[in-house]
Amino acid sequence: MSVIVYTENWDGKFKKSSYELVSYAHAIATELGVETIAVSIGKVADEQLNVLAKYGANKVVCETSEKFAVLDNSAYASVIARAAKANNGKVVVFANNFTGKAVAPRVAVKLEAGMANSVTALPLSFDPFVVQKNIFNGKANGQQQINSDIKVISLAQNSFGLKENEVSLSIEAFDAGLDDAKFNTQLIEKNQVTGKIILTDAELVVSGGRGMKSPDNWGPIEELAGVLGAATACSRPVADEGWRPHGEHVGQTGKVIAPNLYIACGISGAIQHLAGVSSSKVIVAINTDPEAPFFEAADYGILGDVQKVLPQLVEAAKKFKAHQ
Repeated sequence: MSVIVYTENWDGKFKKSSYELVSYAHAIATELGVETIAVSIGKVADEQLNVLAKYGANKVVCETSEKFAVLDNSAYASVIARAAKANNGKVVVFANNFTGKAVAPRVAVKLEAGMANSVTALPLSFDPFVVQKNIFNGKANGQQQINSDIKVISLAQNSFGLKENEVSLSIEAFDAGLDDAKFNTQLIEKNQVTGKIILTDAELVVSGGRGMKSPDNWGPIEELAGVLGAATACSRPVADEGWRPHGEHVGQTGKVIAPNLYIACGISGAIQHLAGVSSSKVIVAINTDPEAPFFEAADYGILGDVQKVLPQLVEAAKKFKAHQ
């Protein structure tokens, strides 16, 4: 038996979210008394794979065929399901991100497994198998019991953290044996952003809403983001008005993010927006309205005009950076 964890890579490198997943999978494996086995798809250097041992992976099985250079949800699901069967996986762990949301349900179907998404903690019990999860767009916690022999879990980002559990690691090649007919996605053109922090990967995010009053007032947000090394984001009305690119829109109908710090400037905090940022570790809200819903969700609230508060935050951040 084993716990299987899919470790997604970006251009051959793992990020914090993958290490969090391995930490989480290892904790479950320890409770069950079994191995933690990571599945890696695509070209990843051994140096990167070996880092997974730091967080508790006992083995990595690697499918490195060039066919997997482009993400194909169906093909990736087939690889992970076959790897789980080959290693007698009883729990399969994914990130609750865009890839996980697309691949995990397919794997659950292939394994005839029950599935729980947006899980926020270790199982409350193992017999029966009960997990805690976000419900109502992160406004509440619920419990779900999975009765199937194999369980599929997607972990909400930043809900478990990184736990170092150094173990010895073995690396094994894995041939899923998929023929060309299994691949339905073709890369026609690739436009890759460079020199900019990708919003979904960012540890720090500075975001603005209609309280900024005009796209001409975005300078302080970009300046604060630059000082902090953060990504910039916005609410849906701002993107709809064309003030900011739709790629920066976070919320239920935009990108779902889970940074360590989310600074909301002039955003009221409608439930649709909170659904996209509620997994942030620390939320700071700046607003002139004391009744703004964001203040209920925020860890820190600043009641004031963003046009006056932001320049002060920029100066404070500069002084802090200068003394590091």
